Amino acid sequence: MRICSRNVRLQDITIVYFTALAALMVILVASYQAPSNPLEVSGFTSEASGPGLPLPMPFHVPLDPRGELRLAWNISYARQEVYMELRVARLRHGVVLGMSDRGELTNADLVVLWDSGTKSFFGDAWSDSEGHVSLDTQQNYELIEAKQKPDGFYLFFKRPFSTCDPKDYLIEEGTVHIIYGFLDRPLASLEQLNLSRIHAGVQRVLMLRPDAPSPTLPPDARTLDVVAPNVVIPNQETTYWCYIQRLPENMPKNHIVMYESVITPGNEAIVHHIEVFECSPDARDVPDYSGSCDDTMKPRKINFCRHVLAAWAMGAEAFYYPPDAGLPMGGPGSSRFLRLEVHYHNPLLISGRRDASGIRLHYTPSLRRYDAGIMELGLVYTPIMAVPPRQHRFYLSGYCTSKCTQTALPPGGIYVFASQLHTHLAGRGVRTVLVRAGAELEVVQEDQHFSTHYQTIRILRKMVNVLPGDVLITKCTYNTEDRSKATVGGFGIMEEMCVNYIHYYPRTQLELCKTHVDPGYLQKYFSFINRFQGNERCVCGEVSVTEQFSQLHWDAFSGEVLDSLYNTAPVSMHCNQSTAQLFPANWDKQPLPVVTAVLEKPRYPCEGGAAPASGSSTPLV
Repeated sequence: MRICSRNVRLQDITIVYFTALAALMVILVASYQAPSNPLEVSGFTSEASGPGLPLPMPFHVPLDPRGELRLAWNISYARQEVYMELRVARLRHGVVLGMSDRGELTNADLVVLWDSGTKSFFGDAWSDSEGHVSLDTQQNYELIEAKQKPDGFYLFFKRPFSTCDPKDYLIEEGTVHIIYGFLDRPLASLEQLNLSRIHAGVQRVLMLRPDAPSPTLPPDARTLDVVAPNVVIPNQETTYWCYIQRLPENMPKNHIVMYESVITPGNEAIVHHIEVFECSPDARDVPDYSGSCDDTMKPRKINFCRHVLAAWAMGAEAFYYPPDAGLPMGGPGSSRFLRLEVHYHNPLLISGRRDASGIRLHYTPSLRRYDAGIMELGLVYTPIMAVPPRQHRFYLSGYCTSKCTQTALPPGGIYVFASQLHTHLAGRGVRTVLVRAGAELEVVQEDQHFSTHYQTIRILRKMVNVLPGDVLITKCTYNTEDRSKATVGGFGIMEEMCVNYIHYYPRTQLELCKTHVDPGYLQKYFSFINRFQGNERCVCGEVSVTEQFSQLHWDAFSGEVLDSLYNTAPVSMHCNQSTAQLFPANWDKQPLPVVTAVLEKPRYPCEGGAAPASGSSTPLV
């Protein structure tokens, strides 16, 4: 009996223990999975902490092609928060605003305003891999104000850069892909929403900007408008329009100290980005031209106008040069010809719209202490550097070696204050890092959400001093999952580039500091892979590199060997002067730089994320 009673007591204790444990697990799971209630948007009274209203919104961009949806924002680096203002010109049954890796509607971080037919709600949400929307358990978008004004309905809200919520987007420097959508019918619950079934689109912005105040223009500053000559925008989705503009005859040397966009009113949602290029001084008489940049009948000399002078993309602010430097324009040895390139994005196929948009250059005859310069870093435009097909992620790196910087830079080095990243359609990320004494010292510029559809010159938050003997490594990330053949390097849009145009001072004779793998080692690769794959006769060296890449049978092994080659083989260095001539030296078969210490990508600590907002509904008006 004694033994039996003891067994019963142990059994009872065991049952009670596991019952309690199961109940605790149910409570924990429910507390994690149960969504917070959305905020009711009627009679809303804000209890938000932080800056009061109205808060200046210096950055803004139209989201949709008609300009009915506009996003404006401000940044607090001290509080690690972004304040956003969304204006809806004509509110129907709600709007969706979100962020995703590359503008996908799936796996997106969302904030949604919707109505149920009787009430309106505001909430932090997310979409799954099929576009179905759910309310987030952690409400990190904090509504500050909701108000109807004469020109539309305004939502003012904020969000931390980092929330530590795995379903939220980490806001960091570089391109942010903004997605948006309009709701045309009421929703009884947010779970009824699928983003694939609504009118939606994507816009790209640089959300985090330098927080330094803009310099003032000198009193003798003059302006030159490089603008499209009253173009009728074609009724097609994408147009690149080119126009040749001449500088005044015998224009003396001036310094460009600032430039800004000039957008024809009404076309703010169609003019996507603008670039101004200086033509080569060797191209003496560039003929007049105004037409499609893709026209096969355009003058051949337009192709010699590649030196970037200015670049603007939708949402970008005015670009100022540092107080001690300016970009030379005019004077001996410079070109009299500029090429304007305007990208029109017209998905609604609007007809008959005229445009005279472009860039306004502010320049001064009072020369500053230093000439600013532009230098190309990265990879040479050559098919020697290629990306295998069906790659989720493949890396190519270009080097500005210590031998080149030691040869070409002045003793005090140069100061990099801005840069423009560039790849073609397969590019997904670009990173330039400064290496000194074998250790990565600092990141010059990085964008791991890069898109070739959003290219602008970006002011660095902190100038970077590059000294003689330093190394600059530019690494690009590519995705070729949708391609069945190798993507070779080159000028074509379906070929690839990996470039960072750095803006710096004082100007030097070094204009191009780029590499490609040694061609002899690439031929050894072709020979090895052909033999490995059982090809009795290799055509290596008998046909072009592009043809050799196209004849390969691509599998995991051939891709991995190519990746290994690019990361170990010597390189040919292009250490070019502004005359396009190499600096005197032997630049072939240069060993790759040895990097012993690599910078880890900084991440916002979770302790810096915002605490979840209360899940209870707040009555709004």
